[in-house]
Order: sequence, then C-alpha cells, then structure tokens
Amino acid sequence: MSVQTASPQFSPASTKQDRYPTRLSHTPTTLWQDRQEAVVKGHHLDGPLTREQLEGFERDGFLFEPDFLEPNELEALNAELAALLARPDFLDRDFAITESGSREIRSLFAVHHLSERFDRLANDARLMGRARQIVGGDVYVHQSRINYKPGFHGKGFDWHSDFETWHAEDGMPEMHAISASIVLTDNHHFNGPLMLIPGSHKCFVHCLGETPDENHKQSLKQQEVGVPSNDALRELIERNGIQAPTGAAGGLLMFDCNTLHGSNANMSPDPRSNAFFVYNRRDNACVEPFAARQSRPSFLAHQPDEEWAPQPGQH
Repeated sequence: MSVQTASPQFSPASTKQDRYPTRLSHTPTTLWQDRQEAVVKGHHLDGPLTREQLEGFERDGFLFEPDFLEPNELEALNAELAALLARPDFLDRDFAITESGSREIRSLFAVHHLSERFDRLANDARLMGRARQIVGGDVYVHQSRINYKPGFHGKGFDWHSDFETWHAEDGMPEMHAISASIVLTDNHHFNGPLMLIPGSHKCFVHCLGETPDENHKQSLKQQEVGVPSNDALRELIERNGIQAPTGAAGGLLMFDCNTLHGSNANMSPDPRSNAFFVYNRRDNACVEPFAARQSRPSFLAHQPDEEWAPQPGQH
C-alpha cells in the first residue's frame, strides 16, 4: 500500500522526520503504510541465530525457541519473580502496574534495575547477540518488565504494535528494536498466551485519536488510544491468520517491535508469567515524542547507559 502522509495530531519538538504518522485526527485514506526499514539488518554479523531462523523472523516477524533456559536458571528466576511481586514497598509505585480494580501486580517495569538477577539476564550475551543480529548493530535495553497474569483473574490486552506506542509517546524514530519474552511458566491455550499476526510487522497501521496527557496510567491497564482499526486487523488476519506460540516454561519468544500482538484473559487456574526485554539499536535512541505532548516516565523508556533507581516515596 502507498505511504500515508497525513500529519500527526501534535508537532514534536524534535526536527527528526516522522516516517510513521499516527494518532491522527481523521481517518487516513489507506489502512496502513509499508514498513520503510529492513526487518533483519544483521545478516553479516556472527551470532547465535542461524540463517533459517533469521529468514523465518524476516517472514513472520517473530521466532520462538523452546528450552532457551536451563532448569536451574528457570528455578532461580521464578524464585526472584515471587520475591519481587511479594515486596510491599513496590505497591502504589508508578513502575508497578496493578490489575484494574485490584491490588495485584500485573507488570513490574525497569526490572533490570530492581534486580541483579534480571539485570544479568537482560545483558546476557545470548539475548544481546540475537538482538544484535536482527537489528544490525549494538543495542541497549530500552524497556524491561516482568508480567504476571494470575489464574482466573489475569486480564488480556487488545491488539497493538509496540512500536506505534514507542514512536508516538517515547519518540523512538524508526523500527530498529526487538522484544525478547522469556516464558517463566508453562504457556498453554487457556492461560492467555501471547497471540501474534504473522507478517503484520511489514505494515505500519495508522491509529486515530489524540494522545491524552499521562496516557500511560490508563494504557498500561487497558489500551484505548493507539489501537489498530478493526478493518486493518481483519484484513491482516485474513491474509496470514493468528499464531500463539505455546510450550513449557523456559522458552524464548522474540518478536519485531512492529508485530501486531495481543492476549486473551487467563481463563485457567494456571498463572502465566514472563520476563520481557526490549533491545533498541543505539543509533535509534528516543527523541521527543512524535504524537504526545510529553515523554513517558523513564521507567518505561530508558536511554542508552541511563542509570535509574526508584525514588523514595515515588508514586
């Protein structure tokens, strides 16, 4: 499809060209525009991913590797997860997101700054090497979190592109980022696994609506702005379907920053947990947001080599 050139709702302070206008004030003439960057940019780089794996990622926009973690690693990470979720001093902090209408933590952000164990995992050469091969250069951790979807009560997330949010609200200029999700509990079809639309990473879907101030306070619980239209979703799903990689704890799911994904509520008694790291290419560091008046807090969008720590009494 042709590139949509409609202007975003706001004019960013940055002079960086906006290649992906979104949060539009009117319905665009096309459902999406073509992606303007290559998907896999590091074919020439040595790393842990094979040529076949890179070709699969190029085609689908994601790659699932079972048994990524050793059993002893998995056990230690789950123990650390339980300890972090049980800390009473994390409740009512801005980096700890609770379920709507509940005090139960669903996401804990900046986890590689909160935990030495998760920091080592975020900087593990196995993850860094994979990310570097895909984005084609040195990377840093743009965002980290642990997600916890409790049995019976864990809510889902609507379809969205992470890049759309990171571009609009964080100021990420281009699609040079990759997400790594490590499955910490068994993933099956009934506990709300991540669902992805293969091939959707090659289409940037324009979204409608002005970004409210401090939108993250609502969107991290239920996203209402920055979601693709039903027409765009219907056409993309009719083309390539939906996939939901499932498997035993310890697997690794890597997906492109622009792959459309979402999840259902957890309808089973089994919790679903994962550790989530976003690797952004260093020369793609965030500027001023492209479709919001203010940048989101730094616990959601780190800059290269940024030191971060929760402030006492931070809310």
